[in-house]
Amino acid sequence: MTAVLLDIDGTLVDTNYQHVVAWYLAFRQHDVVVPLWHIHRHLGMGGDQLVAAVAGAEVEDACGDALRDAHDALYLASIDSVSAFEGASELVRELRESGRQVMLASSASEREVDHYLDLLGVRDLVDGWTTSADVDRTKPEPDLVQAALAKAQADEAVMIGDSPWDIEAAARAGVPTIAVLTGGFSDQELRDAGAVSVFESIAQLRAHLDDTALAAAPPAAADQAGGGR
Repeated sequence: MTAVLLDIDGTLVDTNYQHVVAWYLAFRQHDVVVPLWHIHRHLGMGGDQLVAAVAGAEVEDACGDALRDAHDALYLASIDSVSAFEGASELVRELRESGRQVMLASSASEREVDHYLDLLGVRDLVDGWTTSADVDRTKPEPDLVQAALAKAQADEAVMIGDSPWDIEAAARAGVPTIAVLTGGFSDQELRDAGAVSVFESIAQLRAHLDDTALAAAPPAAADQAGGGR
């Protein structure tokens, strides 16, 4: 049975630009000015990777942990402004009903993931989820994808994500990625990173689901599907 590993931020919920602003303000608190566009280019990386990637190793060494703490506080202050993308909850339900195992693959904090589960209304539809507690290294390292695979206990999987870092992390774990443009990266960027297909939105992906690696599972697989948690 093929599992579906669903990225959350930027894929199911519209959070990327809140994260960009939170990082920008966190850097400014430490007198580090990083252009917003440059931060966005690295969205999808976890905080353990992003600070050095956008501001350099010296900034990471000097105040990396403090920057991550500041970002987390600033982002949480704006989390009520986050909305789910059109069709996100329905996609989870359709994948579930097709007999797939559905895992939410996120390195966000437990508090954030808990908020998204309620926002999407999918807590009882998914087979499980990951949080920052499940990984030592975030994307583009493959740890997150490997952790989601281990929880799914599936022989095969397909990732759905929105950033080149999702695609790279999945590829390093041997998992292909279907990408959506909702994270703000271009079609060409996502294809160059290795996406097997790219859709404008979750709504468009749902409309073409039978043309992808996520085409409906055979009835036998659907009969074996267990309940969510």
